[in-house]
Amino acid sequence: MTRIDDRIKRVDAVAKARGEAIYLADMRPEGLLYGRFVRSTIARGRIESIELPQLPDGYYFISAKDIPEDGKNSLVMIAGDWRCFADGDVRYVGETIGILVGKSRAVLKALDDEIKITYSEEEPCITIDDALALKGGAILNDDNIHCSLVSEKGEPVEDVLEHADQIFEETIETGFQEHVHMETNAAMCTIEDGKYTIYASAQCPFYIRKSICGLLNLKPEDIVVKQTTTGGAFGGKEHFPDVLAGPLLVAESVVRKPIMLVFDREEDMEFSVKRHPSKVTFRTGLDKEGNILGSDINVYYNCGAYLSSSYVVLQRGVFHANGVYNFPSTRIHGYGVATNTFPSDAFRGFGAPQTLFAVEMHLDHIAAKFGIDPVEYKKRYFLKQGDETVTQGHIVEKVVLNEMLEQVAEKSDYWRKAAEYGRGKGRGIGMSFYNHGGAFTGNGEQSIIKAHLKLRKKGDVFTILCGQTEMGQGFMTILRKIVAAVLETDLDHVLYDNPDTSLVPDSGPTAASRSTMVVGRLAEEAATLMKEHLSEDEAEVETEYKHPDGHPWDQSTFKGDAYLGYGWGCCCVELETDPLTNEVKVDGIWSSHDIGKAIDELIVHGQVNGGIIQSLGYASMEKMENRNGHFRQTSMSDYVIPTSMDFPRQEWGLVDNPYEWGPFGAKGMGELVFNGADAAYIDALERALDTTINRIPMPVEDIEGVRK
Repeated sequence: MTRIDDRIKRVDAVAKARGEAIYLADMRPEGLLYGRFVRSTIARGRIESIELPQLPDGYYFISAKDIPEDGKNSLVMIAGDWRCFADGDVRYVGETIGILVGKSRAVLKALDDEIKITYSEEEPCITIDDALALKGGAILNDDNIHCSLVSEKGEPVEDVLEHADQIFEETIETGFQEHVHMETNAAMCTIEDGKYTIYASAQCPFYIRKSICGLLNLKPEDIVVKQTTTGGAFGGKEHFPDVLAGPLLVAESVVRKPIMLVFDREEDMEFSVKRHPSKVTFRTGLDKEGNILGSDINVYYNCGAYLSSSYVVLQRGVFHANGVYNFPSTRIHGYGVATNTFPSDAFRGFGAPQTLFAVEMHLDHIAAKFGIDPVEYKKRYFLKQGDETVTQGHIVEKVVLNEMLEQVAEKSDYWRKAAEYGRGKGRGIGMSFYNHGGAFTGNGEQSIIKAHLKLRKKGDVFTILCGQTEMGQGFMTILRKIVAAVLETDLDHVLYDNPDTSLVPDSGPTAASRSTMVVGRLAEEAATLMKEHLSEDEAEVETEYKHPDGHPWDQSTFKGDAYLGYGWGCCCVELETDPLTNEVKVDGIWSSHDIGKAIDELIVHGQVNGGIIQSLGYASMEKMENRNGHFRQTSMSDYVIPTSMDFPRQEWGLVDNPYEWGPFGAKGMGELVFNGADAAYIDALERALDTTINRIPMPVEDIEGVRK
């Protein structure tokens, strides 16, 4: 019998460890052909001509001209602006102009090299500042703004700043970050049982069919999407699989044979979505003692050429811009900026890490100005249950930030070390606090997603049917464990496989830290209903998401309870710097998190370790530059990510704080654990060097430039 507190081996661990798991690149259907994208080599301009070489028999070039008259050259994500194929003009380096199809990948590469595309090149805008300055002329509307919103609370911020004793102004910036999936992006299109069928390494199978069906003027249900074993995603396989599946679908409508597209590592790094670069400006009013009276905040995200999911990313960034703090008055303007860069998209944290980092550093800098320990300063403003949020909603749950602080401070010996190290002595210890709203923002769950889950019984075997995907985070184990615990049966009596959209209900995307707290709750409810049918040989029950009463949200004004439950975190980093080489050695990492109730501490341990190291890489070494539309770091040799040798063993803990509407009290955590280690690291580095740092990443080669 499986109990919810059991620490168990992941159900997919053995097959993956032995190399027995079947990934998309391992599949070999009869008659298989391969695809290769033909991409733009410039960031902005007109396509004057395309000269193709003589294609061998059985080879094809598919482009916008192959979309039928009743179809539309559009990939429908949040919006429908991302074109399946560039047609007439190009808007970023790597934009898909066409797809070559044939039997040999070597021949496809040779043909690609022979294609001659003539452009009338235009001046691109690459950065947020370029876009706001309308460099080269507007590329979108007349202001290069994809989307914008404002969120405010308290007294009008202009009045607050007018009467402040002083105003503290600064700008905090973050850069691109690459997902570095263990398995590169891959998809295949074929025809099975008379239907177009997409196999994809993906997070959101139902997103794919919705996105691409209009290309051939089909309904979503006319396309079947089957998720294959997915080797990592981190958000990079939320919408980007649509960009592979769309051209494959059009090509399949012409070729009528299975077509597979698998990126190599360089393609995956050079021609895929990234984390949004950001620029956050603060004008914060203070009294004579340094107490915050109010803040006027502008948040800018570089969305790239197309919107994709950036509006929702921006919303989450704006709604997390006050971090875990309750300031008397704030106004936060958010802007999604259009540039001629590869579109940015979902990445672990989904817009929250950029603004959480910014507010943490802003408070560190105010505290330093007044000679106050940053942790003591931040404690003044900790949110508590019932406090008003930036969306004029309220914190619904009990907040245990002080308990987490106490846990981390004791393990790290923070107070003694902070006093002993001081500033500018080459050693530093820093601490950050952070949160992450669980599930979709606002009315997303109840009005847009409307998740469903089925549980089927046959004999003593129970099968879970839903659209959630396993992508390395352990959800296949978690969901089976929830059902097994409720039904008091063994785990091997509960089945849950990669979803097939023709067989399972749509439970929503595997994103937004919603899988356990929302879909896990549906599984718990379904298992509870199934108890009434245990005497039957066969039975099926279905559950659907129901939003708790009393928590309104107005999507037109972005006001109300944006999130009913948050994950909360506290992270501490200790480091030392070499005065000659500027090398940084991290000596300690401590963290504590409130994730409600941990369903499986082994999986939680892996998520905490991985998320914090990924965040430290974001702060310290993962430098990705874009020059004239081209990413300069396109391989694992020049884009540096952390390894187990770069950081010490972590110490971690949890504060139990069961969530009312989660399975067994669980909340989301997959994104939360990324959201704060970056700020703790930079806080420690600032103290070690006695300096101010306003941007990340901060690799060793850049440290000399910020030394005082």
